[in-house]
Amino acid sequence: MSFTLNHVFEQVVSRHPSAVGFRHKASGEWRAIRYDEMHERVVALAAGFLELGIEKGDRIAQMSENRPEWIQTDLAIHRVGAIHVPVYQTLTAPQIREILLDCQPRLIVVSGESFLRRMLEAIEGLDFVQQVLMLDPLVSGELPARVAQHGQLVERGRAALEGHRQTLESRMASVAPDDVASIIYTSGTTGKPKGAMLTHANFASNVKAARELIGITHEHSCLSFLPLSHVFERTAHYVFLSAGATIHYAESIEAVPANLLEVRPIFIASVPRVFEKLRTRILTAVGEAPFLRRALFEWAMRVGGEVVDRRMAGQSIGPLLATEYQIAEQLVFSKVRERVGGRLRFAIAGGAPLSAEVGKFFLILGIDVLEGYGLTETSPVIACNRPGMIRLGTVGKPIDGVEVRIADDGEILARGPNIMKGYFGNEEATRQAIDPEGWFHTGDIGAFDADGFLRITDRKKEILVMSNGKNVAPAPIENALVVSPLIEQAMVVGDNRNFISALVVPSFDALERLARERGWKDYSRDRVTSYPAVREALAAEIQSRLRDFARFEQVKDFVVLDREFSLEEDEITPSLKLKRRNILRHNAEAIEQLYAAGRAPVEA
Repeated sequence: MSFTLNHVFEQVVSRHPSAVGFRHKASGEWRAIRYDEMHERVVALAAGFLELGIEKGDRIAQMSENRPEWIQTDLAIHRVGAIHVPVYQTLTAPQIREILLDCQPRLIVVSGESFLRRMLEAIEGLDFVQQVLMLDPLVSGELPARVAQHGQLVERGRAALEGHRQTLESRMASVAPDDVASIIYTSGTTGKPKGAMLTHANFASNVKAARELIGITHEHSCLSFLPLSHVFERTAHYVFLSAGATIHYAESIEAVPANLLEVRPIFIASVPRVFEKLRTRILTAVGEAPFLRRALFEWAMRVGGEVVDRRMAGQSIGPLLATEYQIAEQLVFSKVRERVGGRLRFAIAGGAPLSAEVGKFFLILGIDVLEGYGLTETSPVIACNRPGMIRLGTVGKPIDGVEVRIADDGEILARGPNIMKGYFGNEEATRQAIDPEGWFHTGDIGAFDADGFLRITDRKKEILVMSNGKNVAPAPIENALVVSPLIEQAMVVGDNRNFISALVVPSFDALERLARERGWKDYSRDRVTSYPAVREALAAEIQSRLRDFARFEQVKDFVVLDREFSLEEDEITPSLKLKRRNILRHNAEAIEQLYAAGRAPVEA
């Protein structure tokens, strides 16, 4: 039987009414909200929506950071049968306007004044937006036209609740599993964003499968820091909510390290880049430690690595190795885990490929990083590694209820209850994405291994075809490069060229440390693109990281960039995927000079 998100919330409130469901920081202290308290707030806000005349099927957009009001608004929208449209908080006013013109929301919710200013610019002249609700109070001055306080609407709904109870009950009862719960706009790496219509059944099926896969219970806790506007964090949120677990909202992405120590979560959901940076931070700290401590860490990692290798190969560990591992756990691994709160035992990585090297690093430390795979259009999980059943370099096996097959051209196709209803107002794009048999065409290339684990090799449209006819998948190469502590970002180039090259954004902090260690004279960040020692260090890293790749996949030359790929320059999506066309356009001159020069292959 299919359920709606309303059913999911009602069930958890009935089972765990007095359990703390949400914690957030205010005035420097963590504040708790019980499930029954959140239920009361949701019902009051839903009544407020009725006061504003919100009808079933109306769209309500929201742009804010992760906070209790985000999920309160989301659940209240579902309760009245409306459709939630999350908006990335990093989007510019023109990008926001494009989304709003497509879905035409009657109501918009924003948090602070900076978001409000951007939203007011985006909605200028758009008469279909009746009101903007602001979560935070204005610091000074009066609210602009069409703007009201979110809290005041909650109070208005609370005061009028008795008159709306019957309508609220009938409205919630009218919401069917196949009704659209949310329209989530795709990141748009190759063109105009499209609104994926995800139904209540889409979310509910993914929540059930993911919860059973991971084993989440009401005793668990998590730290929420990926944007809730992304379907990955959104579904992870629902998984924890459905179990009656406690969700802590990070103060900001910059505060995550401190919040991990305060919250001490069991679980986090994150993109691979966060794990890569965490690994680099740990290794940097070890590198600066006294000799004996460094030697102890290196010994422990060797022992842990052998244990992980044997476990994954199904081999016995043996008493001597088991004893060594126990010592390594007590002296090293437990101490390292204290840096992330001490209780973190598993995490889900999604949104981009996770390096096997990074995954193994955390496995050795006793933290299962479960790489998964999915898209906005699939709610999102298609496949995932399981606790105790991890195969590094793969995204695991398909989750329960989801079928996966590989097309003749290598494209991954998926079918199941998690597949979107279609793209909002775009039947042609829907027909291109979902074939008559219900298979969703992911656009990703992959293959199953002999044991049924799925491996992703690249995006179908991003395969580089060299002038010699060789096909090169850029993602594995880029993934190998960014594991280096010296490389922050990388994009492989080589379509219609005679060799592979790369655009490399170095880690400026790491280069500063290297400059001090090696005594580089006259080094400064503004010389990073021309300083010979920088190029030599990066060349050595590139050679080292790509040593296991085929000869034609080797990066023969590279351009050092002096800034990161950014949202402001429209070079990455809000979920940090590379917008290759834009990056190529912005660096066209440097790339042409590189190939025109015909420089010799990279040498360390």
